[in-house]
Amino acid sequence: MKRILIPFIALSLFSCKEEEKKNTLYPSSETASEGATADLTPSQKIGQEIFNGKGNCFSCHKADQKVIGPSVVEIAKIYKEKNADIVQFLKGEGEPLVDPEQYEVMKTNFVITRNFTDEELKGLEDYFYSHLAK
Repeated sequence: MKRILIPFIALSLFSCKEEEKKNTLYPSSETASEGATADLTPSQKIGQEIFNGKGNCFSCHKADQKVIGPSVVEIAKIYKEKNADIVQFLKGEGEPLVDPEQYEVMKTNFVITRNFTDEELKGLEDYFYSHLAK
């Protein structure tokens, strides 16, 4: 009986640990920015959900540091200073303003962003700009 029970318990424990890892590696819109969601407008919340979810933006962009791509703050700051249109860029119709050397990498993501609705793209833009107010 012990020979069966011990491996079963060990297997159960390891399964739970793996689930915890998955939740921290792939944050949902609810866990990615703890506490910040309450301060967002409905449009910004849509943008946050896209950023952390189906847009997979968080894998290359962080709020305040460059990873693969420029930070969200840097993107918002440059687009605001130049009075440029983030939505047009995400549709693949705008020039790269922030980090032109990374344009080829970002361009591969237009397959994803071109399928977003105008509301989702506007939400992403609003979510980016919300980082400037912090």
